[in-house]
Amino acid sequence: MIRLYDTGVYLVNGDTICVDAVEAAQKAGRPVEQAEAARGTIAYGILKAHNTAEDMEDLRLKFDSMTSHDITYVGIIQTARASGMQAFPLPYALTNCHNSLCAVGGTINEDDHKFALSCAHRYGGIYVPANLANIHSYNREAMAGCGRMILGSDSHTRYGAIGTMAVGEGGGELAKQLVGRTYDFARPQVVAVYLTGSPKPGVGPHDVALSICGAVYKNGYVKNKVMEFVGPGVAGLPMEYRNAVDVMTTETTCWSSIWVTDQRTKDYLALHGRPEAYRELKPADVTWYDGCISIDLSTVECTIAMPMHPSNTYTIRQLLENPRDILHEVQEAANRQLRGAKLEIESKYHDGGIWVEQGEIAGCAGGTFDNICAAADILRGQSIGNGAFSLSIYPGSMPALAELIKNGRATDLISAGALMRECFCGPCFGAGDTPANGEFSIRHTTRNFPNREGSKPNEGQMSTVALMDARSIAATAIHGGKLTPATDLDIEYTQPEYHYDAGIYAKRVYDGWGRPEPDHPLIFGPNIKDWPEQPALTDDLLVKVCSYITDPVTTTDELIPSGETSAYRSNPERLSEFALSRRDPGYVGRSKAVRQIERDRRGDGTLPEEVKDVYAALKKAGLSADPENTDIGSAIFANMPGDGSAREQAASCQRVMGGSANFARQYATKRYRSNCINWGMVPFLVEDPSVFALGDWVFVPGVRQAVLENRDSITAYAVAPDGRVTPFPVATGPLTEPERQIIADGCLINYYRNH
Repeated sequence: MIRLYDTGVYLVNGDTICVDAVEAAQKAGRPVEQAEAARGTIAYGILKAHNTAEDMEDLRLKFDSMTSHDITYVGIIQTARASGMQAFPLPYALTNCHNSLCAVGGTINEDDHKFALSCAHRYGGIYVPANLANIHSYNREAMAGCGRMILGSDSHTRYGAIGTMAVGEGGGELAKQLVGRTYDFARPQVVAVYLTGSPKPGVGPHDVALSICGAVYKNGYVKNKVMEFVGPGVAGLPMEYRNAVDVMTTETTCWSSIWVTDQRTKDYLALHGRPEAYRELKPADVTWYDGCISIDLSTVECTIAMPMHPSNTYTIRQLLENPRDILHEVQEAANRQLRGAKLEIESKYHDGGIWVEQGEIAGCAGGTFDNICAAADILRGQSIGNGAFSLSIYPGSMPALAELIKNGRATDLISAGALMRECFCGPCFGAGDTPANGEFSIRHTTRNFPNREGSKPNEGQMSTVALMDARSIAATAIHGGKLTPATDLDIEYTQPEYHYDAGIYAKRVYDGWGRPEPDHPLIFGPNIKDWPEQPALTDDLLVKVCSYITDPVTTTDELIPSGETSAYRSNPERLSEFALSRRDPGYVGRSKAVRQIERDRRGDGTLPEEVKDVYAALKKAGLSADPENTDIGSAIFANMPGDGSAREQAASCQRVMGGSANFARQYATKRYRSNCINWGMVPFLVEDPSVFALGDWVFVPGVRQAVLENRDSITAYAVAPDGRVTPFPVATGPLTEPERQIIADGCLINYYRNH
């Protein structure tokens, strides 16, 4: 059972929930004051230790270390170099787990790796070679520690189970740390995740995590908040179980996560050769939380997240008891969202069951040692058969794989017909093991967004992904692809002891932290390009709406596709050609046309008749406009853009294409809004988007001053093709002083150059 409290709660002595101060005082045996109790969370203590400002309401954070992988670190380092960075001021781990297998583009993936190694030498960084570990496994094993904070350019940067508050952000926020600036953020609320009971045999961490996502995503219960895991149920969970639950907190839209630490945490860090990284973390004797998610782990069932989101959850039993209705409902909902090819999943129910063609156990969520060992216990002595079903397993790190080989679990899996693969994140973002058209894949990975498995609906390709725990994937495998919950099996889970071999990293990881080599040459491949120059925000702004998306949520995968575009992440101009290609293929052509208008204006001052007509309509409506001091750009509207990945390219590609603004009812995540800001695009909020349409122009007079003053409301004017001018209010929401200036300067690079 999962219960969401309607109000905040007190936690007394780490194990008792109280709904008011009177009850809390009775349990604690002393008076209780809410403001004091709110300072008793683990999160508050860690934030206070990393806050460089005196004010705990408006945080100015500096992190202990950072991490990026090979589709983000080039752009971050290029931004920091252009902003004056001379050396990495904090440990910075550059991992290679996304573009390590993707062959698109020839040599350019490995060119990026060589660039990163040369940067590690020159600036004093940590370089983890390709396929040695995925980004989060490496950071758990080598970087995380109790009370620390880590900033990563991957949205699943979550190490809360090891006592580390980790945050996934767009590259601009990492670049700020590299040039000595701070991460600025209003202090987040903290929600307790109160665990009791113990999971039933066969119920794995993904079952728990998906159940949480299903309970809190759609209602925004933890959006931009910290999830703090407490309660008596924590103690019974092994560390890898905790890690695999923790990494999925990203899919709730929370800002970060943190767990109480205990002997299991201490043993984990000692096992990995870092006993000094442990310290006990627990809430105060009386602690106030802004909300509470209470979970009796013994009631959690084997769970499946159906397309197209990790929150679209059903228990597997629930799905199997009503397959026709649920499959039909899922199919209809997905096809309302998709453009191009349609999802067809109803036919997967036949011969008395639901049948899938592929299973994947991979990455930071699925590829943990414990998950793979549990799958091996189920598959030992069995066969997945020689039919359509296939099973691939991607361990999180080579130390984990080495132990799986030593203890025989790898042999058990291979002997059953599974494939053991590299430490690669591809199945999670559509760059590996893409199913055939029309196939259904079940995956212990983090996301099942549209096309996240690599299909291309706009080219007539559509396959389907659902998320499940490794145990139920293995149970399905031994039935030849017939969907089966692991709790249907009578299995003795052996839970073998893990032995960590630190020498695997010691032999291959280059650790240059604290030893920069300023004269070491940087190695640039032909695809590594500098960021193009971006203009400062002018007094007034004129934008054309080049995409109008009415879906409830727009993911970063739809704003800039993953998978096939990954190899071009180091080439801003080439990558920008893919912007919105899966969701709105006409966007690039429309935006490029507007970009050319602005280039012509800045060149010889010429304007096309279309823009002259807009100015004429504005003049007729009594508005004065100065074309010489009005930036002309493109804009998109989406109800709630930016769910999912932290990748800054979701915003930067629009900017490179000439984008000047986003209009939204709300932004799905802080990180996407920050990406827009760091790339100089105004993050407008609009209450009634019906006042404009695709192809309309929007004029925002005095926008520069309004942004610099962070006005609560700004009047914009929609100009329709027939010349009608409609005023309407927009806002930017709260902006910090640096954010205002970044937008005014045109982007983060300009801001550092100017200040």
